[in-house]
Amino acid sequence: MYSCSSVTDDFRFRIQGCSDMEKKSQLIVVDAQILPDVFTKVLEVKKLMAQKGEKSFASACKRIGISRSAYYKYKDSVFSYEELFNRRIVNLYLLLSDSPGVLSSALVFLHGLNANILTVNQSIPVDGAAAVNISLRLTEGAPDEIVSLNSITELDGVLEAKVLSAE
Repeated sequence: MYSCSSVTDDFRFRIQGCSDMEKKSQLIVVDAQILPDVFTKVLEVKKLMAQKGEKSFASACKRIGISRSAYYKYKDSVFSYEELFNRRIVNLYLLLSDSPGVLSSALVFLHGLNANILTVNQSIPVDGAAAVNISLRLTEGAPDEIVSLNSITELDGVLEAKVLSAE
């Protein structure tokens, strides 16, 4: 994760085809050190607004030091590529007993893996068990994190656990 003052060194951005024959957008990866500052500032404004650091794009642009016209020119073409290199999304299915604190203990377990919980969908318990689907983002991409996810079944009240997908 990066703050508004320090942006990642790798970016994905869209460039328009240079020739008339090629009208499609292309994605390329470029080291941020060779790019003009305007691209990093566009990302800083996007991040600032996503985190509700400013109430308007005009004030965010002013705070970062970029013109609104430059922001609007590049906002749909500049994207951070850092998260794609360092993180992955996992969809997890759990079958939990209908007991107080079981879902909470599972979430605490996932927090211990430095997982960022994206969604939690729990069904109404039937016959003393509830199905839960959790989407989470794992950082650092270590392969043993998936093995750690499978050990969630050792928690009291976790009847079943399956990794449905991992990107």
